[in-house]
Amino acid sequence: MRWNARQFEWDLSQRCLIMGIVNVTPDSFSDGGRYLDTEAALTHARRLVDEGADILDIGGESTRPGADPVGVDEECRRVLPAIEALAKAFPQVALSIDTSKAAVARSATEAGAAIINDVTGLKGDPDMAGVAADCGAGLVLMHMQGEPRTMQAAPVYKNAVAEIAAFLECQGRLAVEAGGARECLAFDPGIGFGKGLDHNLQILKRLDAFQCYGQPVLLGVSRKSFIGKLLGEDEIEMRQWPTIALTSHAVEQGVRIVRVHDVLPNVQATRMTEAIVRAT
Repeated sequence: MRWNARQFEWDLSQRCLIMGIVNVTPDSFSDGGRYLDTEAALTHARRLVDEGADILDIGGESTRPGADPVGVDEECRRVLPAIEALAKAFPQVALSIDTSKAAVARSATEAGAAIINDVTGLKGDPDMAGVAADCGAGLVLMHMQGEPRTMQAAPVYKNAVAEIAAFLECQGRLAVEAGGARECLAFDPGIGFGKGLDHNLQILKRLDAFQCYGQPVLLGVSRKSFIGKLLGEDEIEMRQWPTIALTSHAVEQGVRIVRVHDVLPNVQATRMTEAIVRAT
């Protein structure tokens, strides 16, 4: 299995990539406001890289449940200085822009981003697939039922796994029809985005179902609220331990990209699980 993103090419047949989170937002659920300043974002990113991050995912608009939308100009104002600084500081690390707006994605790729992480799976902006195809960016397509302000109100599925897999396959086809390369695609079932607790658990049990077109699955469960709901843990930073357990579970099921806040323990969990899977 290969994944391409502009100048980056990965062979994922034997290893999982670690995507470290760099939020330059005032209101993200876990670390909102900590890295608004470019120097603070750079310091945080340096720690993630030192701990083993392969990718840095930069976001300028919170997608937590109940979050209000941000305009293109404001989102660019937040993310572009960070992307430019990180591209200069860490040329060996792929940068990802977490956005659903084609204009932001285009500006971000011009500033140095190699990956577009679209939480709407191309539903948010009809031009997104073309932007990714034009520059050969890696494109992560995520499933979300509804939109952030209302997505957790009352999510309903007849068969969550089948419906999400069908959506991802359809959106992947649209990306290829827009001129994108299949090898640039990755798929995210969207844990916590328009899903109840039972839906999230069903997804985690069948992660193999989302490997569309032979391309990698990305999983983002880090510190999410369903963990706290299941375990009765209100302290967000204490959710890193069950996150590590879920990372190991995901790698065993064939997930090849994990998006996390705490890089080092997830790198260690990933490498240990990979060694067990490869053992004969």
